Amino acid sequence: MGNYKSRPTISCTDELKKKISESYAVFRSKVLEDLRPKDSDWTEVQLAAANTQDLSVLSTLLDDVNCFEKTDTGLTLLHITCLAGAPCSQLERIIKKGVNVNTLSKNQLSALHLSTYRGDSEQVDVLVTNGGDVNQTGHSGVAALHIAAMCGHHEIAKSLVESGAKIDMGDLVKFSSLHIACHFGHEKVVDLLLSNGSDINISGSVGDRPIHLASSKANLKIMQLLVEGTSQQTADVNVKDDEGHTPLHFCCKSGHLVTLHYLLDHGASPHEVNIYGDTPLHLACYNGKLEIAKQLVSQTGQDSLTMENIFSETPLHSACTFGKNLELVKFLLAQTSVDINYQGKDGHTALHSACYHGHIRCVQFLLENRADMNLVAAVSDQSGDSEKREEQTALMWAYEKGHDSIVTLLKHYKRPNDESACGDYSQPGSLDGSYVAVPSPLGKLRSMTKEKIDVLQLRANLSHQFHLQITDLEFQETIGSGSFGKVYKGKCKGRTVAIKRYRASSFGAKSDVDMFCREVAILAKLNSPYVINFIGACLDDPSQFAIVTHYVSGGSLFSLLHEQKRLIDVQSKLTIALDVAKGMEYLHNMPLPIIHRDLNSHNILLEENGHAVVADFGESRFLRSADEDNMTKQPGNLRWMAPEIFTQCTKYSVKADMFSYSLVLWELLSGELPFAHLKPAAAAAETAYHNTRPPIAITFPKPIVSLLQKGWHTNPDERPEFCEIIPILEECKRSQAVSMLSNCESTTVTLPISLPMVTTQDSDGDGRDTPPLAGHVSALRNHWEMEASRNSVSGAVNDEKRRYPYPQLDKNGYVSDPLSTLRISLPLTMSLSPNMSASSQDSPEPSS
Repeated sequence: MGNYKSRPTISCTDELKKKISESYAVFRSKVLEDLRPKDSDWTEVQLAAANTQDLSVLSTLLDDVNCFEKTDTGLTLLHITCLAGAPCSQLERIIKKGVNVNTLSKNQLSALHLSTYRGDSEQVDVLVTNGGDVNQTGHSGVAALHIAAMCGHHEIAKSLVESGAKIDMGDLVKFSSLHIACHFGHEKVVDLLLSNGSDINISGSVGDRPIHLASSKANLKIMQLLVEGTSQQTADVNVKDDEGHTPLHFCCKSGHLVTLHYLLDHGASPHEVNIYGDTPLHLACYNGKLEIAKQLVSQTGQDSLTMENIFSETPLHSACTFGKNLELVKFLLAQTSVDINYQGKDGHTALHSACYHGHIRCVQFLLENRADMNLVAAVSDQSGDSEKREEQTALMWAYEKGHDSIVTLLKHYKRPNDESACGDYSQPGSLDGSYVAVPSPLGKLRSMTKEKIDVLQLRANLSHQFHLQITDLEFQETIGSGSFGKVYKGKCKGRTVAIKRYRASSFGAKSDVDMFCREVAILAKLNSPYVINFIGACLDDPSQFAIVTHYVSGGSLFSLLHEQKRLIDVQSKLTIALDVAKGMEYLHNMPLPIIHRDLNSHNILLEENGHAVVADFGESRFLRSADEDNMTKQPGNLRWMAPEIFTQCTKYSVKADMFSYSLVLWELLSGELPFAHLKPAAAAAETAYHNTRPPIAITFPKPIVSLLQKGWHTNPDERPEFCEIIPILEECKRSQAVSMLSNCESTTVTLPISLPMVTTQDSDGDGRDTPPLAGHVSALRNHWEMEASRNSVSGAVNDEKRRYPYPQLDKNGYVSDPLSTLRISLPLTMSLSPNMSASSQDSPEPSS
């Protein structure tokens, strides 16, 4: 017996047919893309091939070399003439030059495919006569005959068959041309194919025959062609696919009365079941088809009314699972063999089904017709032990799915004229009793783990628009991973998305459940262009938990800087810094502030236009009080962690995010990983216990130097708010000096790269190469550690040291070298001039 709560919402066959429709829709789009080519970059001879007004132009231009030209999309001159609808003489002229008739474009389409789709029978004849392969497959394994069957081009299909097209050749999912013609409803093509010997019972990839596809359509003529067949063969009206569906199952699910009568008149069995135990009546009720249900019951008797499927559902249960057609429920209840309180093998009633799926009108109707809300279903617990079962009322099923309005209705419902009714909050015999006595779910909930309660509360509180089914998602390539599971690029209802899929095993740990529930709860509250856009989450089954967000195609800032090592100009860096600051300012100033707690370059994603969004809220949480003293110890990435978090403090504020942001800002401007020479824990310890900070480069704008020093201050109270730093970043971005730096042709100002050696004059007057202070930790490491250990803050620097000017640190771990705070407004030609004296370089000019 199956678990009702795990009943699939769509069968494999339906899923396949959906993909067939999508596949041929994609094929159409590919053809249309070739049919509407961009001719802006075409050569003169290609334009002449598309010109149907003056055919002499092509004759003049065409030679033995340019006849083989192709467009950027792989279209040959032959493709172009077919697309343009040129006369057959044009095609023959190009073919005689030696152009390959069977060349495929980048969309995997030949000239024959395009002519067939356009329905140009004359072109098709010319191409076939001159060597066109009638069985050549293109996109999705589709051949020319499949295309003719899809479009209903009867004459072309006839020509292709006469030219040797394989009539039962399958496409990518083993659909023959007969399958396609039945699916798209082209009766003339069906007749042609059957007359030429197409296998009437040929099987697709899940055992589906042409009659299965035809039964889903309201085309009686095609059904007659298949059932009555030819003298050699006829279609079996009771043939089953791999899931046990007969044509009658598909007919009843789709709701076609005429096809139903025809199948029943020709021997279709009305009580056949599929692998799920569904009769045709079950499927009619699961899909709300009232007229089909009436005809089945009137013509085949009431035997199916009491049959249960493997999910313990009779047709009445099925109608209440659908829940949107009360007339269907009323009709079923009017049948003598139907009991409103009938319990399936697992004990659940029609009321359970309606409650589980949230159909409040159906629940109200059942209650008014004396449905018993005290009946219980025996459901196996989630440990997988089939011997352990718990009894659950319909109210508990509604509570589990978060249907609060139904829970309220059940607890408060009082039947008319029921004077004895009392409930949880009234005493027997009291005059104001207004509740029905129902078992409260609270006792059961107390025995649940906190993780299960968190998930149930999340389901109840999350807006319906964010509830997704795992079947809504199409997983593509993996784009990330972590302890929680993997992140995939994928599709959700036709939209490209990122899917964060949690491992089923990960829900054994409380922290994993907390992270998932907290992240979904936070994402559902966010609405800003500077934070990741939440699309929805799969919450029904812990083994299928997933978070779906907008797909950000540019990847992470970490990948851009340290893996791809891309060059970014200063303006672009400030744009990213500003977007992240605005995203964090939005989070911190929500009605219930959100502290991110894991802000780092991994969690900053870049759009194709260069703008950034803040992502990954798995470690985030709502900050309910400024004095909250129960925060998690050490959440997030250690390398970017604020000192107060690393030192095991459980009382910290949004200012911890400002510290992390400052390290990200330094990383963005320098192009280096913070403390790259240290492991993450050692880096965090260095910032927390030795008050060390990364070295600041001379290329940093002076306002940003000040911002960094305040942002990563040891005392959180001394750090600024994000609303305070946004104007500073905006002013820097607008400043003339930054614009000069961004637009300068010299690569020395493009970060992250190593600046070229700057030639300076020492005291002896001889030139030598000196590396500038570009903030490269790996280059500065040895001397920097030595200086830090000596706590050197000032002093004379001899010529040998000046040759490698490592930054000196003050008592707070900041770079004290005056070069590090050189104003950005200093003209680039001056600041990097090899003829400037050292003293002149140390004197900053006023900022612009």
